[in-house]
Amino acid sequence: MEEITRDILKNIYKPRPANAKKYDAGLLLVIGGSDFYSGSPALSALAAFKSGVDMVRVIAPKRAADIIASLSPILAAYPLEGKWLTDQHLATLISMTESAKTVAKGKAAVVIGGGMGRTEETQKAILEYLAQVSLPVVIDADAIHALRKNSAVIAGKPFLITPHTYEFFMLTSQEIYQLSEEEKIKQVENEAKRLNTTILLKGMVDIISDGKETAIIRGGSPYMAKGGTGDVLAGICGSLLARGCSPFEAGCAASFINKKAGEAVAQELKEALTATDLIDALPAIIKS
Repeated sequence: MEEITRDILKNIYKPRPANAKKYDAGLLLVIGGSDFYSGSPALSALAAFKSGVDMVRVIAPKRAADIIASLSPILAAYPLEGKWLTDQHLATLISMTESAKTVAKGKAAVVIGGGMGRTEETQKAILEYLAQVSLPVVIDADAIHALRKNSAVIAGKPFLITPHTYEFFMLTSQEIYQLSEEEKIKQVENEAKRLNTTILLKGMVDIISDGKETAIIRGGSPYMAKGGTGDVLAGICGSLLARGCSPFEAGCAASFINKKAGEAVAQELKEALTATDLIDALPAIIKS
């Protein structure tokens, strides 16, 4: 087991060559949102841009997509008809995923789950999408809940699951909230191995394991216990996957970046810290 330090960023953020082209550092799809929730995919998309990805495409139900597109000129948002994701959207999702893979010459990834809701239709559509997609995927929030019904769809794929302790329980039926750090590490290792995937357990100490390698990231701040900070982490993870990092490396580096940004912002803002403040702090962490 290793404890992650700033050295991990040196292997990821190297000077761009003079002949660099768009998509060399990746194209990210963010699939999320619903009629009520629009902030989550927007936060992930903005965090992905600030952590270095070349392009982000958000795919969301129409009301969420329209709101997201109005937030910033850099956000491209594709509207899906209806109030939430259903089976009728699968063909569009798969087509856009394959298109992203082609356009970016394989340097593409997906973030899915934020703000999608937990209707039976949506959960079923998420599972069917994950069963068909081959790109690296960050599975967050409501998409983690969908896995309760069929976690086999993730086995052996380049996926990174980002649960907090309750979502970990929903995914694995293992209650770990009150366990010691050592016991939590063992549980994450065991479940990552059993599910044949990579897990980033969020907490005071983040634990990342693919069942073979395990790492921990300390730091952060209790002031990060705010809505949206997990969406920021998911966006950073997605950005790094799109660059070509493995799920394990992406989870380790994203956790480090997110925690260091949280420390910097919390020192100044404390209770006033918000997810958008974390996003604004990302460039300084990455270049320092």
